[in-house]
Amino acid sequence: MSDDELAKDLGLISAMTIGIGTMIGAGIFVLPGVAANAAGPVVVVSFVVGGLIAMVNALSVSELGTAMPKAGGGYYYINKSLGPMFGSIAGMGDWMGLAFASAFYCIGFGQYLTVFVGLPSIAFLNPIQLGALVAGAIFVAVNYIGAKETGGVQTVIVFLLLSILAAFSVAGFLSFDYATLAESKGGLAPAGYGAILPGTALVFVSFLGYAKIATVAEELKDPGRNLPIAIIGSVAIVTVIYAILVTTMLGVVPWPELSQDAPVVQAARVAFPESIGPVTGVAGIAAAVMTVGALLATASSANASILASARINFAMGRDKIVTNWLNEIHPNYATPYRSILVTGALIIVFIALLGQEIEVLAKAASVLHLIVYALMNVALIVFREADTPEYDPDFNVPLYPITPILGAILSLGLVAFMDGIEIALSAGFVVAAVAWYFIYARDKTDKQGVLSEFIRSREADFPDQVVGAADAVAPSGTGNEGPTIMVAVANPRTESALITLAGALAQHKGGHILATHIITVPDQTSLETAAENRTDLDQSSEELLAEAAADAEAFDVPIETKTILSHRGIEEVFDAARANDVDTVVMGYGGTRFAGGRVEGSLDELTHDLPCDFLILDGQKLDLSDVLVPTAGGPSSDLSAEVARALRDTVGVDLSLLYVVDPSEEESGREFLSGWADGHDLGDSELRIEAGDVEETIGRVGEEYSLVIVGATERGLLSRIVRGSLAFDTIENLDTPVLLSERPSSRSLRERLFGGR
Repeated sequence: MSDDELAKDLGLISAMTIGIGTMIGAGIFVLPGVAANAAGPVVVVSFVVGGLIAMVNALSVSELGTAMPKAGGGYYYINKSLGPMFGSIAGMGDWMGLAFASAFYCIGFGQYLTVFVGLPSIAFLNPIQLGALVAGAIFVAVNYIGAKETGGVQTVIVFLLLSILAAFSVAGFLSFDYATLAESKGGLAPAGYGAILPGTALVFVSFLGYAKIATVAEELKDPGRNLPIAIIGSVAIVTVIYAILVTTMLGVVPWPELSQDAPVVQAARVAFPESIGPVTGVAGIAAAVMTVGALLATASSANASILASARINFAMGRDKIVTNWLNEIHPNYATPYRSILVTGALIIVFIALLGQEIEVLAKAASVLHLIVYALMNVALIVFREADTPEYDPDFNVPLYPITPILGAILSLGLVAFMDGIEIALSAGFVVAAVAWYFIYARDKTDKQGVLSEFIRSREADFPDQVVGAADAVAPSGTGNEGPTIMVAVANPRTESALITLAGALAQHKGGHILATHIITVPDQTSLETAAENRTDLDQSSEELLAEAAADAEAFDVPIETKTILSHRGIEEVFDAARANDVDTVVMGYGGTRFAGGRVEGSLDELTHDLPCDFLILDGQKLDLSDVLVPTAGGPSSDLSAEVARALRDTVGVDLSLLYVVDPSEEESGREFLSGWADGHDLGDSELRIEAGDVEETIGRVGEEYSLVIVGATERGLLSRIVRGSLAFDTIENLDTPVLLSERPSSRSLRERLFGGR
């Protein structure tokens, strides 16, 4: 294959277990003893408050995730909405936050590992750190192998874990003593109820897992349905589990006596009876099983965090905020293995240097994520207010804009309850990320955020200072400068004509070509099976794409190629255009239409806005000498004019513009066409004013030219398809090649279905 993409091989259960598995390890097995020591039994409320804050943010993450199921999660949304400077802050913060969290989970694993295995101290590393380093190396290796294997391991771990905790909760309920919870040294709140929010700041690391589901959204099946269910469901489930089990532990063991290294094992020894009938040693067995559960839980959390952090690094590399070298996909495992190795190296360093300060690791992870959550809520508001055409979430936050505003305030507010060292650490990361952007990334990335585009398109509505600030932080990259022209190649007989059009556009605008070959696979054949038996497909695809690359050389423009296996046809073109931030799609019609195993296309196309400009060619060959552009104005005619200029300036074609009028309106028609030509830099074109029926006239005049470019009407796609239309009839009846141009518009569903505005 010429290029590869991350496969969609994670289902709902795997996604939910990534969230639950990441969260449940710290909250139950590592933090209760430390948190109770700081706040007393009232720390149960801290867990509930943490869950509520996480739920508010989870709603926003769900909307963003269903709108843009892309690798990178929070980083991707913020980069897309607020621009690459804030994307650098979010990416670095999320990436480092997850690396801190992974190190924290590995330390928790090391704590329980030393219960079973006597480990030595080596140099400045204590036995817990040594166990954590071994665990970290193993988890990095598992992620190196692949997400599919990781998802399977995660599911098994989480179900075993929930079974063990269910048994513990039953035994704890039978041994629960309210006096132990409420009357131990100082009562429910020995440090006062003011300790609740600092306690929340400490335990918030327990709720980081849900957003990690969004970071693997690009690999998630049916993200519109599965993403919100997995995110909101995992937060709700884990919050309830925390409240029940932490309360149980504090009702079994007085909080001043609760172990800060292995609290669940200690509580299990008390909760379970020493013997049940003839079976003795039950409490010891239970403690051993809980230790195994703790190892599984912390392993699950670390495993999922490494998976997510590597995807963030991968996404940043894809956007050139970090080196593109990290984007390399492993040829056998299909994982971003370099990203995983770099992340793994950071985790090892954090374990070695900060492994004896577990609270610092936990809070550092939390504070960095809280900053990212606050920015994500702001990003959601920007997407909504800018009315971005491609922003089309399947899930909407309730009570907008109250919910995202509340999420941003709560996230930043909780940072205030961190200790000075964590706040200073987070501030340092923000400064470092901004410096990184200006020193390294700004001149390499070229993707502006929606906020910047919104301000620049309405400069008159904003103060000069705001416009100046947007310009000051705007990217200046040249590596991927210019528009992306995607060519959906499918047929060797039409490939050359499509590349000619795309090459002319790319050369004229200083852009590049993305030649995409979508291989449609019948529904009866799984994509995995097709991929395993794709030798013949690879050969034909590579030949087709190689011809495309050779044809593009005539225009001296960059070209990259990609092959996608899919059950879908035109829908996959739309998805590929969105996924690659394409500006214009060039594809064939008729003999080159996509023929997948499904009946699809028209209705799906009608219910969504076009992701970009579309150019659809009816014709197998182009022998360009002169081009006719019929126009009556409108956004699609603007696109026709852009294509015509590109062909005039790069290929040297002669242009003629046609306006069809009633016989009595020739003078006003000439005035309109002359003004339209001047306004579109086509003043040197031949102007033709013809009277008569529009369709018949275009058909008659078009026979004189080598290409006719027709802009889509605004009557709506369904009306054109069902009732017949100017554009489609022209394509069907004219022997001359016809290029249909359509520019996205903000029409409602009713307007797209039935036409008009």
